[in-house]
Amino acid sequence: MKRLVQTMLACGLALLTGCSTVRIGYTQLDNIALWTADRYFDLDEQQKKNFRTRFYRLHEWHRDEQLPDYATFLEQAKTRLEQGLRADDVLWFLEGIEQRYVVIVNRGADDAAAILLTITPRQLDFVRERWEQLNERFVSDNRLDASVEEQRQASSQRFMNRFRDWFGDLSEEQERTIRAHVGKMEIIGPLRHEDRLRRQREFMRLMQSRADPGAFKEELRTWLIRWNAGRSPEYQQAWTRRRDQTIALLLAVERSLAPEQRAFAARRLQRYIADFRMLAGRQEVRAAAVQQER
Repeated sequence: MKRLVQTMLACGLALLTGCSTVRIGYTQLDNIALWTADRYFDLDEQQKKNFRTRFYRLHEWHRDEQLPDYATFLEQAKTRLEQGLRADDVLWFLEGIEQRYVVIVNRGADDAAAILLTITPRQLDFVRERWEQLNERFVSDNRLDASVEEQRQASSQRFMNRFRDWFGDLSEEQERTIRAHVGKMEIIGPLRHEDRLRRQREFMRLMQSRADPGAFKEELRTWLIRWNAGRSPEYQQAWTRRRDQTIALLLAVERSLAPEQRAFAARRLQRYIADFRMLAGRQEVRAAAVQQER
């Protein structure tokens, strides 16, 4: 469920890689969500039918109620970017994403619980096998078996790619700034991996407590909303330091932006805003057409 919420939020909050991706991805979100769920649970045909029905309702609500809010949210973010970012602007944005995640969970948790109540022991074994594959990929993608220096180099490259996505080409000085900041950052990959395994264990324990459907629904909702509650103190402290270091890096790069780089980011945000307005407006057009036919 958390992965599905993240998929919806990603499409909605422009965490994908291009304007057309948001439009195409969002209009195909029903299929993307079902494909994601099936990859994890190996759903049978009745479960797929149930999933389609329930997710369709969630998708309709999200388009009608949430996309206009996302557009407004990004308009505010664009204004802050154009005025020059401060640390509290970044925290405001992160908190805004978290708040919108909670809204989706509260709306969809009951439907998610209804589907999870039908998951069989065989399907839970399938989930475990899928996790093993993904956990191996997590270790590989994050270079957890490599040296600290190699992990930092990989992290620097990821940051540069993200900044290029949003600001266009980077200067040599900006690249040096990124490498210097990353060189001082907390290494949290191993702790992230441990926390990932912790979440998987929690989910399996939760799935063993489905005898009372009503209680299970509330436990699932709480678990999804308070997904970081079980973090170890060591990881929570390291995660907070890493977040603050990442914000410091973002602000350092932001202060160095040339006018054309700032305009590049503003144009990208504006495209997302227009996409969200357009996608949300489709329902208004359909509703008006239906009204005229009556």
